[in-house]
Amino acid sequence: MDYIIGVIVLILIFIIWGYFFKKRYFKEIDRLESWKISIMHRPVLEELSKIKQLNMTGETEEMFENWRIEWDAIITDHMPEVEELLFDAEEFVDKYRFSRSKEVQRKITVKLNEIEEMIKKILYELNELVGSEEKNRLEIEDIKESYRQLKKSLLAHRHNYGKAADKLENTLDEVLQILQRYDEETVNGNYLNARELVLSIKEKLAVLSVKMEMLPKLLVDSQSELHSQLQELKDGYEEMSGQGYLLSHIQFEQEISRLEEELELYKTQLENAETEAVDKGIKDMRESIEVLYDLLEKEVLSKQYILKNDEVLRNTISDLEYENDKLKVETIHVQHTYHLTENELDAQRKMEKQIAQISKRHQLLVLKMEDNVMASSLISEEMKGLAAQLKELQENQKDFTIKLQALRKDEMDARDSLAELKRKMVDTGRLIAKSNIPGLPEEYKVVLSDAKESMDDVQGKLEEKPLDMAAVYIYLEKAVQQVNRVHEKAHELIEHMYLAEKVIQFGNRYRSSHDIVAESLREAEAKFRSYEYQAALETAATAIEKVDPGSLRKIGANIEELLS
Repeated sequence: MDYIIGVIVLILIFIIWGYFFKKRYFKEIDRLESWKISIMHRPVLEELSKIKQLNMTGETEEMFENWRIEWDAIITDHMPEVEELLFDAEEFVDKYRFSRSKEVQRKITVKLNEIEEMIKKILYELNELVGSEEKNRLEIEDIKESYRQLKKSLLAHRHNYGKAADKLENTLDEVLQILQRYDEETVNGNYLNARELVLSIKEKLAVLSVKMEMLPKLLVDSQSELHSQLQELKDGYEEMSGQGYLLSHIQFEQEISRLEEELELYKTQLENAETEAVDKGIKDMRESIEVLYDLLEKEVLSKQYILKNDEVLRNTISDLEYENDKLKVETIHVQHTYHLTENELDAQRKMEKQIAQISKRHQLLVLKMEDNVMASSLISEEMKGLAAQLKELQENQKDFTIKLQALRKDEMDARDSLAELKRKMVDTGRLIAKSNIPGLPEEYKVVLSDAKESMDDVQGKLEEKPLDMAAVYIYLEKAVQQVNRVHEKAHELIEHMYLAEKVIQFGNRYRSSHDIVAESLREAEAKFRSYEYQAALETAATAIEKVDPGSLRKIGANIEELLS
């Protein structure tokens, strides 16, 4: 029983599987059938009927016949073959031979694609033919009008084209012949050939139009303007040569000969209406002519520069030599008094050497000018270089002079500073004397001695020959520090002396009532007599603060008022 049920289930599965596969294959066959029908309904015949509006001869007749044959082959041969293959595909599906049906479907697809390409080719060629006829019909009138205008212009202005007029006329004759061939091809139905002729005519007329536009100006340039410019250049060259200008470095004659040969070539090319090459050549020639003009003008301007600046250059060299001699003497004099570094001495010697070299180069230039063996442009460039070097040397001389003057100024500044230190020491001494101080402590005497010794060192350095200002400034800086220290110490000393004296006097009121104060005051007085004013102040102040706190602030205020 189970076996029977299993068989039934398998049969059902097979039936369902077959149903779905058949449905899928029939769907593809229906698609191919629809494709075939759409091809058969293509309006190819309607499109072919358009050609009947053209001249049904020659190329048109031949192409129409080929297309008709190809379309008939599609309808009578290829389509029945496709129909038969479709029938086979359906039959294979009905028999569940799906792989064979799939193979047949592939053949049908290939066949239909081939038919599509055949139809596409027919329609493309058809549109090409009809489109060519339409384009020709639309463009030919404009072309003929352009031809008539160019012909008319040539006849009316033939003299503007010179010998090139014959060449232009020949081109127009060629165009006319092509137009006649176009008419013949059109009458004979050869529209594609006629299209090629139309394109050829358009190109020829476009080129011809440009040539006729350019030729008159190019002829004027080559026969008149450029010729005049070359002659003007030659006249200018001869005139300048006669005036003594050296112009061999320009290679003028070779360049003029080259330009004249090119100009003759351009004239020949223009007779053949070769405008494009001539137009480029004339532009290049204009640049070459401009270069020659610039070179000649440069020689004239250079000569003017030489005449204007040679005397200036001579005077500048002479002035520099004179100033350098003065500077040399000044350097020797300063060297006896001051210490100069080797670099500073080398700078003066280097300037002397450079001036000598420039003077020698200028003398050589003068000889070349007198012998006329060097172009003015080269001489002027050389002179400009010398002028620039002279200007730099003048600046160097000025800087060196300032440096020498600075040495003397530095010495005077140092002497003034030393004198100021001495005045400050005198003022400090007067301050000490005015204060009626009983005596000076050893510490102050040491500082005072160091300051005097530092000033003596500065004085000694200032008396040395040659004078080393770097060393002077080192000693001077030390002396300034020492003198300032003396001044500060003097003020401190006087202040401590006054304070100590006042504090001791103030403490006397507690001497009889406080034994400890009396003892401290005796000790402070002993230190005061030994000139230890700061120690005396500290001893007396400490004792008084113990019995009368804050009293020292009042004393300090009174002392400050007194000192101020």
